[in-house]
Formats: sequence, C-alpha cells, structure tokens
Amino acid sequence: MEDIAQSREISVELKGKILGLMFFEPSTRTRISFETAMKRLNGRCIGFTSSGSSSVSKGESIADTAKMFEGYSDALVIRHELEGVSKFISDIVDVPVINAGDGAGQHPTQTLLDLYTIKNEIGSIDNLKIALIGDLKFGRTVHSLSNALSLFNNVKIYMVSPPELKMPQEILHDLNMTNVEYVETDNIEDVIDDVDVLYVTRIQKERFLDINDYLKIKGAYIVNKKMLEGKDVIVMHPLPRIDEIDGDVDDTKYNKYFKQAANAVPVRMAILKTLIKNNPK
Repeated sequence: MEDIAQSREISVELKGKILGLMFFEPSTRTRISFETAMKRLNGRCIGFTSSGSSSVSKGESIADTAKMFEGYSDALVIRHELEGVSKFISDIVDVPVINAGDGAGQHPTQTLLDLYTIKNEIGSIDNLKIALIGDLKFGRTVHSLSNALSLFNNVKIYMVSPPELKMPQEILHDLNMTNVEYVETDNIEDVIDDVDVLYVTRIQKERFLDINDYLKIKGAYIVNKKMLEGKDVIVMHPLPRIDEIDGDVDDTKYNKYFKQAANAVPVRMAILKTLIKNNPK
C-alpha cells in the first residue's frame, strides 16, 4: 500500500517537536503507533506507560501531571481507564490533546484508521453493511465507529452481542437521531451473509466487576475460516485478539486486522502533522 510505504520514510515536518504520551492504562498498538508516527516525522516522545510509573501513584493529581506535561510537550496523547479524562485535560491545557481511549467511552483515532482501512479495502464507506461483534457495551472502538459511520450515506449496522453486552442506549439514541439503520441480534449466522465487514471485538475482562460474569460469556463468538468460506467479506479487529478470531483466518483473504493495525502509523502521522503544525506554541 503506497501510504504505508510512504509512512516508513522519515520526514522532517515535526523536527524539534515533542509528543507527550500519558498512558495511565496499558496499551501496545496505540502507544507504539503514536510513538512510531512521531519518530517518522522526526519528532520525539516523552511519557509513561501506566499510572504506576508516574507521580499519580504518589498522589499527584491528574491535573497537575497534565500541566507539567504541557510545559514539556507540543501535544499530549491521553489514555485513561475513566471516561472523560481526555476532555478534562483538554480543558486545562493549551496544547492539542488526543484521546487515545477513555475507559469504555470513545477511541476516535482508532476510528479514523478503521475508516481508512475500510475505504482502502472496499473502495467506499457509503452503502456499507457492517457487523459489530462482541463487547458492544464496553467496547470504546465500536462506540466511536458507530458515531462516525452516521456521517456516511446509506450505512447499515448489525450489532451482534450477548444480551449483557448490548450497545449502550446513548449510542443507539445518536444513531436514531441521524436515521442510521441498525439491527440488534445475538447470532452471527443471522448477518454473516449480508455484510461487507465483520468488525470483531474481544470480551473485555478488565471491565467486569465480577469475574464470574465475564466467564459466563467468554468465547461467546469465535470467527473461523470455515464460516467465512464463500463469503464476500473482510474481517477487522482493533486488537488485541484473545480467542474471538481463530488463527486459521490469519492466512486467508478475509484477514485485514494486521493491515488495519499497520494503517495506524500513516493515519496518526496525519493527525500529528495537522494538530502540531497548526498549533501556535
């Protein structure tokens, strides 16, 4: 993919700029892709990878930590286990703030790379039929993606989840307000012949207060090669994958989740260039 190849080249567009990575919650792909994107643009990164490795563990407030990072950085990337923290920080600092995932809330930059992947693989987002599968209650990626899909024409969303993990009412309300057609079901087989994309998510163990509630629905949906054969569909996943996509899908034409992960670098390069170059600091 031309954009991916270009993203491997070093640009000097953000030379001398510093990106502050404030990851209060663990992350692999999001953190590393932001770091890679900044380095490809000849910028540098500072930051921490968990609350335990910051002074928050000593009792420092999130506000004080953010103000300190503001003094050192040209933009901040925030991941936190609580919804709304990125918005809170954006209200108290004067540098761009990027939400890299706030609890079970939103994950907007993941959605941008998801849309980029769909556009590259299918050719258009208009008239898309997509199944969102798995943890729709706590899955911030599907919350952001659902909202973004409402901006396109004639999109139909199939929401496949256990009853305990259905899409939150506030997301459904937003879709109703924009007249997006959606269908809720607990059975993949009901929709697999009708969709262009299977967007699979893991059941998020860390969001459950009672481990027994998690164990009851763990492994509720597993996509494998046999169920995909003969279908005109692509399979996406924000990762990490646990057991919801069988390994036998990896070497098939249906697998787009590793390309999806790689697409994070050019998309986040574009985000950083836009925000940092246009910021007067």
